[in-house]
Amino acid sequence: MRARRPLELLARLVAATGLPYLVFAALAVVVDPEGSPADKRYDELPSVSVVLPTYEEAAIVESKLQSICSWDYPMDRVEVVVVDSSEDATPDIVESFFADRVTPELTLLREEERRGLAVALNEAYAAASNEVVVKTDCDSRVAPDAVREAVANLADPDVAAVTGRNAEVLGGSDVERGYRDVQARIQTLESHLDSTFIFHGPFSAFERDAIVPVDEDSIADDTELALKIRKNGDRALFDPAIRYKEASHSAFRKRRSQKDRRAMGLLRLLWRQRGMLFRPRYGLYGALVLPFNWWFTVVSPWLVAAGVATATLAGLALAGPAGLLVPVAVAGFVAAGSRDLLGSLQPVYSLFDTQVSLVRAAVKLLAGEGDGLWEVDEELREAYD
Repeated sequence: MRARRPLELLARLVAATGLPYLVFAALAVVVDPEGSPADKRYDELPSVSVVLPTYEEAAIVESKLQSICSWDYPMDRVEVVVVDSSEDATPDIVESFFADRVTPELTLLREEERRGLAVALNEAYAAASNEVVVKTDCDSRVAPDAVREAVANLADPDVAAVTGRNAEVLGGSDVERGYRDVQARIQTLESHLDSTFIFHGPFSAFERDAIVPVDEDSIADDTELALKIRKNGDRALFDPAIRYKEASHSAFRKRRSQKDRRAMGLLRLLWRQRGMLFRPRYGLYGALVLPFNWWFTVVSPWLVAAGVATATLAGLALAGPAGLLVPVAVAGFVAAGSRDLLGSLQPVYSLFDTQVSLVRAAVKLLAGEGDGLWEVDEELREAYD
């Protein structure tokens, strides 16, 4: 009887954890989403402000600016808004790059002190003067046609925000590639249902008139802005035709800083905006999209942790000390996954890795961590050399 109790509890945990995912998988089969649901129109070329936040980017900022200038979009309709709080030569490199250029125009905002990304973005968005605002990160590379695809989405009167997918993970991380592939499928479904939840820093585009300030301590600024735009009545979509490249680690320890910080931002945002759950005024976004993200982000990680603990107890109850093979097997799974050695199981590990980050992030938030400052990963910067 004693051995059966942990097994029964484990079965219930597995069923409870998996049911929402099965529901979403069934929805994906029924809806069969492909591409963007927007009524895309390519005949409109609105003016665009490209917002680029920088901090200690001297090694890569010039190549990023060259990339922006190579985009397939009329540069006489583009301004670049750089908001910088660096102590290195980043702002000087930016000014030198634009010194002999007529287009695109440059607006350089120099911050005397570093106050966090959200504060910097609020200032940059306020300074942007064009019809569409594109936000991108210095440590990413965007496909030349990304802006054209974005403004084609925004030509739909119901759409005020759009983001894209990581088409290539620089640095060779199969862990991140596997997770992003799964995430892209989920976000495509969310967009066809109503709107997607997560927005991506490497490339997001917004109608300027729809932009509202984000919380100054936000560490999920892109997603928060998209959520607030949806809260105000417009749709926020994911379009897989909008492509970018971003660098990422595979090694478990190296991924923690990057993944844990993103997880902290999503957890805090979901908690602060919990009043949107199950509200009819938000349509399927409030009825399905947000509840699923609550489950994946807030609830499921703790069920996974409880499942590992219960499986260990069940193993000990059934096999005595040999039951310790359960945590040993989990450790082996993590070791192999972090080295991209799991083949077809790599996406499963990618999801597990994200659940680990979400548990760690919840603990850090409860301990009072989570400011608006971000740290430069010099090793990842080398992927852009």
